[in-house]
Amino acid sequence: MERFVIASQSVDAAVAALRAGESIILPTDTVYGLCVDAYHDAPVRRLLRQKKRPPEMPVALVASDLEVLLDAVPELRGRAAVTARALLPGPYTLVLPNPARRYRWLTGTRPETIGVRVPDLPAEAKAALDGFGAVGMTSANVHGGLDPAQVEDIPEEILRAAAVVVDAGTLPGTPSTVIDLTGTEPQILREGAVPGPEAMAKIAGVTSA
Repeated sequence: MERFVIASQSVDAAVAALRAGESIILPTDTVYGLCVDAYHDAPVRRLLRQKKRPPEMPVALVASDLEVLLDAVPELRGRAAVTARALLPGPYTLVLPNPARRYRWLTGTRPETIGVRVPDLPAEAKAALDGFGAVGMTSANVHGGLDPAQVEDIPEEILRAAAVVVDAGTLPGTPSTVIDLTGTEPQILREGAVPGPEAMAKIAGVTSA
């Protein structure tokens, strides 16, 4: 594995690796993420094996721009997109309706829903996703391990399996706040970078507008 730090190299190498079905590691606005091509099931299944993550657990569909996600899951256009636009980009993962049951390899045991995320990305990571499209992303750790705030926190086995690692130094280190918006009321599934009350207040401001 070769680690790329210079922007032009890292972007080209990251896009090429994703297109080849390989995993890469990118910095986000929260922690380092392990990423693969989201459009095909085989790369996602390899990601789950690399991470030792149970296959019944979902993986977020992540892009640099919300429009990429709306193109990938057209059913999100409408009310779900209004809420998503108010929160993204930012340190949130939103669980939204997936009535067409798209991307079954990402949705775990809830195929009728899908988790989406648009991080506020460092420049090199944004350029890589701009050049590729949507990825499946999860934190670059072994399942249940420390959320990596820096490359040195990433387990060696995860680093070895990645074709490209983009090192942006130390990140905040707290994962995204996960909000389920599929029920009658929003539900915080994981309080992370944004405290639950703050997240709920922001959503309330959108739905009452």
